[in-house]
Formats: sequence, C-alpha cells, structure tokens
Amino acid sequence: MGMTVQTSLRDMIVQAQQESMKRGNLKKKLDCGAERQFETKPDGVIYYQDRVWIPTVDELRKLIFDESHKTKYSVHPGADKMYQHLRGFYWWPGIKKDIAEYVVRCLTCAKVKAEHQKLSGFLEQPEIPLWKWEQIAMDFITKLPRTSSGHDTIWVIIDRLTKSAHFLPMRETFTMDKLARLYINEIVKSLGTNLNLSTAYHSQTDGQSERTIQTLEDMLRTCILDFGGNWDSHLPLIEFSYNNSYHSSIGCAPFEALYGRKCRSPIYWTEVGDNRITGHELIQETTDKISQIQQKLQAA
Repeated sequence: MGMTVQTSLRDMIVQAQQESMKRGNLKKKLDCGAERQFETKPDGVIYYQDRVWIPTVDELRKLIFDESHKTKYSVHPGADKMYQHLRGFYWWPGIKKDIAEYVVRCLTCAKVKAEHQKLSGFLEQPEIPLWKWEQIAMDFITKLPRTSSGHDTIWVIIDRLTKSAHFLPMRETFTMDKLARLYINEIVKSLGTNLNLSTAYHSQTDGQSERTIQTLEDMLRTCILDFGGNWDSHLPLIEFSYNNSYHSSIGCAPFEALYGRKCRSPIYWTEVGDNRITGHELIQETTDKISQIQQKLQAA
C-alpha cells in the first residue's frame, strides 16, 4: 500500500510540474528567480536545491499536507514539527506560511490541543548521556478506559539522549515481576541500559517524561476522534509518529537521532544517497549524529 501511495504521488507531482512548465509563466508565479535553479533528475521529477518543487496546484499541496498531518502515520503534528518534516523534501514559495494556515484550520487540532501550562518547579539539565539508551526517563498514564484487551495504563519510556520513546500498553495491576519481563521483552532486547530514572514532576528533573505524556495524550485524543476504536490499537502508529517527528531540543527526529538517518514515510518515495550508505559509513553517521545531539543539548 505504501508503494502505491508513493508512486501515485510522484506521478501527480510530475504531471503538475509538466503542465506548469508548459504554461511558461514560472517567473511570474515564483517571483524569486528559483526557476533558474531547477534541475530535472533521472526520476523525471524537477528539484529545487535537492527538494521536490510543488507547483501551485491546491489539490496536490493539500494531499501532501493531509498525508503529513491527518494520517495514522502522522497524527496531527503542530505547524513547526510539520514544517521541519516537509522542508527537507518539498519546496514552494511560502510553504512555511501555508503549513501554519493549514494547521490553524484543522478542526481536530482545535478540539484537542489546548495551550499546555509550563511545568511547575525548577527544571535542571541532568548530565547528558554519552550514548543512546544509556539513561532513560519513564512514567505511567493510568486510569484510561479499559480496552477489549484489558489495558488501562500506558508505560512511557524515553531515551534521554535521542528522545526516542516506547509506549507500552499494560494493566495497572501488573506486578513488578511482570513489568520487568515487559521491559526486557520490549525495550532491552539487544540494547543495554543503565537506569537513571527521571521522577515525574520532581523539581530537579528535565521534564522529559511530562512533555512526552502531554504529547502522547494529545495524539491519543486525535486518533480516537479521527479513527475511533480502542486507544491501544493506535499506540504502535502513535509511537512511530512521535519518533518520526522533529524535536527542537535535538534538532532532528528521534528516529534519525537513534539510527543516523531519516525514516521513510508514505510522502517520501526516495532518500538521497539511501542506497549508498552501508557498513562503517552508517556507523560513522550515527556516531556523528550522537555527537551533534550532545552539543545541542549542552547548549540548551
């Protein structure tokens, strides 16, 4: 299904580009001289500075916005996150303004996303971890409606360095022994972690778990409003969406921070250089990314 969406979108873009080029009024429409930097690549798509140029076709731009905002892969990100997600691949004059206006008009966002109050207490920056999943923060969302699977709680576990998160459905009555097995089965696997827990709402924590829970609760509400069903059936895609969304504190998405490269999504049918990154190059990219994140967190 993903390949069908991607291929269809690419064909629509190529058709729109060809029609716009035939009309021959690019200079007037763009009004920024960008047409001089257009480049048609082997895939038949016209790029502007390695980003796909999207002509002035409202239906096409709306399709891209809808895919990046309303689907189960995206789950209603805010304007800033949505812009950071799209700006690396698509381009047209005024794209940031168009995204902001699109999000403001989203009725689901208007229903769900209230202004969150700042966390009380003094937030202190703990020691920055040296490597991914070396230190974690965790918390629980309890008293949720019981699902058909018997779940009424979400265990939220966050890597303090890359901000990548896991959202595990569970029951509030789980014993410590069952929690330990769940953690080993779902989190540890091939990773080794030294626990350094961040206690929710403690005056000297970095607030990571609290901010993540605010975001997760918003995403759960939007999924129930848009798609219905039990909340636990949406958790896997909510987790995907959260980890694939831009985080200003690290300057990229948690997925990219964790694996050293961007994640594929239905609106991205190709990645520049994707087939050339292998072996030690991927390891080096990941190491470089971790170093950049540490520097960014240090400066925060």
